Amino acid sequence: MLRDLDRDRYLACLLSPEDKRPALAALYAFNAEIARIRDAVREPLPGEVRMQWWRDLLEGNAHGDSQANPVAAGLMDCVEKYRLPRPTLINLLEARIFDLYDDPFEDRNALEGYAGETASAIIQLASLILDPQAAAGSADAAGHAGVAQAMAGMMLLAPLHRRRGQVYIPVDILSATGLNREAFLAGEDKDRITAAIDIFCAIALDHLGHARKTKVDAACFPAYLPVAMTETVLKSAKKAGASLFEADIQPSLVRRQWLMTKSVFLKRF
Repeated sequence: MLRDLDRDRYLACLLSPEDKRPALAALYAFNAEIARIRDAVREPLPGEVRMQWWRDLLEGNAHGDSQANPVAAGLMDCVEKYRLPRPTLINLLEARIFDLYDDPFEDRNALEGYAGETASAIIQLASLILDPQAAAGSADAAGHAGVAQAMAGMMLLAPLHRRRGQVYIPVDILSATGLNREAFLAGEDKDRITAAIDIFCAIALDHLGHARKTKVDAACFPAYLPVAMTETVLKSAKKAGASLFEADIQPSLVRRQWLMTKSVFLKRF
């Protein structure tokens, strides 16, 4: 499932210590399962019901069929074995409710908060699996790296988001370039849309720069491997500008494998 839904994190598992792979795969599969809920429902309410199912599981109020779900069973084994903080996983669920609706982020702080509770949280949880003691010293790196990674993902999915009527560029950035949600989705004002994308990517690259300046313990580094594609994606998005809606900026699988393997040897994401 992970290989099919999130190839980058699947590859990261393969490049992680063998004894940690089952737990990392369970964590990443849970994240992939939550991320695809929007695609599985037509209305927000059924999506919230699915989110609540996972919340009940994490709060100890599991439904009778929870052990029949291999992702749920794997996640709970992982949580118990590595003493992962359940509130962090519950906060991730709460943040992901945003994906079920079409309202944009009000400002940069809201965007960064969402990214921190989703992508950054996954990096930090993976670090706890890899080395709990070393993970404590990498929270700042996980925070910045996760924000950059999440924002790069938003650029990758921009064509899909537009078809849905979703806008992940915050209102304050749109306003600064003379746009609103409707004008951005219309895609007609190419210059202003390009400017908004440029600002968005610049913020993400700034977060990536901060993350790279923060020391990450070698034991936790595999948690950062999926971030290896971030710079390439963001630079491609900046170059595409307003044509991002029609562009495919996803690096090829071979290039993604190469970037991740290179990251392992250079210890740089």
